[in-house]
Amino acid sequence: MSSSENRVVRLESTGPSDAHQSIDKMADIKGLEIDELDRRKIIHPSTKHRELLEVFRNLRTRLLQRQDQDNFVVLVSSTCAGGGGSLVSLNLAAAFALDQSKTSVIVDCNVLNPYLDQMLSIPPDYGLTDCLQNPSVNLDDIIYASGIPRMRMVPAGTRSEIAAELFASQGMQDVITGLKERYPDRYIILDAPPLTSGAEVRVLARLADQSIIVVPHGKSTPGQILSGVDIVGRDKFVGVIFND
Repeated sequence: MSSSENRVVRLESTGPSDAHQSIDKMADIKGLEIDELDRRKIIHPSTKHRELLEVFRNLRTRLLQRQDQDNFVVLVSSTCAGGGGSLVSLNLAAAFALDQSKTSVIVDCNVLNPYLDQMLSIPPDYGLTDCLQNPSVNLDDIIYASGIPRMRMVPAGTRSEIAAELFASQGMQDVITGLKERYPDRYIILDAPPLTSGAEVRVLARLADQSIIVVPHGKSTPGQILSGVDIVGRDKFVGVIFND
């Protein structure tokens, strides 16, 4: 099996009965090389971009301080398409996975414009929408290796025009619950569509414990940012990340 095939193999088949298994026993595959991580702008312990690394470490610490529980769900959405929300989501998940006592999983909720598939060398078999629409596809089928130790990913799946309805379903709640139960110190990042998607982000925000808004430099007005806060919910809003 080639290294590219290794990176798309599904790794998890655990259930609630063994959810508290040791993190150091997680199956991992050959990771992404340092030059690949740098090229994809993903943080790692030996990155040359030390300032960026510290930004995400500090963000991780602030999120942990705000939430008094073993694991939680963070929603990340940008004010507009191409605003950098997916890259922030990816690096936030990578920041949690830097801690050897924690794991993370990033869920691609950009059903119409998926981003995380680019991390896989070949298209995944199934993704989130497939699990929500097809009873024969279960949670084990949609969790993939990311190439980053202790970090998993759930691709968006088959394109769907009813994403808001799928996200509002009991199936979506079951997916989130299942992801949290597998490891007690797992942190779930929802890579949400841009705020302009409206209904989809509102529904996803109900599943999240905390929400972050990514604002591309010079491309959003204060009014648009405030509208975004209302969409994700003021009670869950953590803050804004300005993306240059």
